[in-house]
Amino acid sequence: MPDAPSARWSELDRPPLDGRALEAALVRDSRLWRSLEVVEEVGSTNAVLAERAAGDPDEEGVAPEGVVLVAEHQAAGRGRLARTWSSPPRAGLTVSVLLRPDVPAARRGWLPLLTGIALAEAVGEVAGVRTSLKWPNDLLAADGAKLAGILAEVAGTAVVVGAGLNVSTRAEELPPTGTSLSRVTGADVDRAPVLLAYLRALERRYLAWTAALGDPVATGLAGDYLAWCSTVGAEVTVTLPDGSTLSGTATSVDWDGRLLLRTAAGTVELASGDVQHVRTRPRGT
Repeated sequence: MPDAPSARWSELDRPPLDGRALEAALVRDSRLWRSLEVVEEVGSTNAVLAERAAGDPDEEGVAPEGVVLVAEHQAAGRGRLARTWSSPPRAGLTVSVLLRPDVPAARRGWLPLLTGIALAEAVGEVAGVRTSLKWPNDLLAADGAKLAGILAEVAGTAVVVGAGLNVSTRAEELPPTGTSLSRVTGADVDRAPVLLAYLRALERRYLAWTAALGDPVATGLAGDYLAWCSTVGAEVTVTLPDGSTLSGTATSVDWDGRLLLRTAAGTVELASGDVQHVRTRPRGT
């Protein structure tokens, strides 16, 4: 008789992803995606792809644009500013993609925002979950709880973009500010169609964005992001890396993906690397 699972999950409520089937479905008609690999466990999907991206893309052994890596369990995941991120095995989607955008360097700030839109579209399409985007890198449920985080990291001429989405994560497995698709819907959610929908939406938006040399206005990306973003229009307090804070109204996102914050001293432009935390404040406080 086989041993019982040691953890509180099984292939019944958290089935494994079929990497070969997913790759076949994804790359067959794709102009961007070249491969999709599913591994059982890895330290960090972003770190693995960053290592593979190192060097001249024309050199043998250097990963080309369009490589996708998915981990059933990420043992040393990280978020922005070296924060740690973890999830139980097969409870979520942990996926990184390797991109080589031929756009002005300043426009690369739109990559995590573009990725957030693609993830929001996929979650809505497959799971029917209404979400919003918190600048610069979080996907939120309707009640403001965090469903997913996004991390974009430069690796030479490449950019590796990782996303971690809570799918079947239970209340006791989540931080106080987190939630999952199964908790929101009250039902099991199949990870495979969510993954495919996300990657297809990401491809569509990425190809349009790079074809326009990163122009977020001509592609409609800027307008779409503002429609999804719950930060713009809100009263926020921003914590900077040195511990100081700025308070004001988030008024827009500029052409380089920076948040425009109207303060008592004037408007401040904030890139994602300039901030430690962005917290929404109730109006009048």
